Amino acid sequence: MPATFASIKNKLDNHVGESITVIAQVGRKRVTRRHGKLAETFHSVFVVDLDQTENSFERVSYSYADLLTKSIELTFE
Repeated sequence: MPATFASIKNKLDNHVGESITVIAQVGRKRVTRRHGKLAETFHSVFVVDLDQTENSFERVSYSYADLLTKSIELTFE
């Protein structure tokens, strides 16, 4: 059964406040890894507060469509 935005949001709602690693496809054969905490979930996006020792900016948001298209992967610690 294919995932829907609502089912993805419900799964992420259970992990709000937990440590997370986001692996994103940046381009051909390029990948970025970002570590932080899952801060909030909204209707069509979720927000990750990044670890300031590794990143130059505080927050990043991703769309649930990024998960459906597998352009990002999430790992909870």
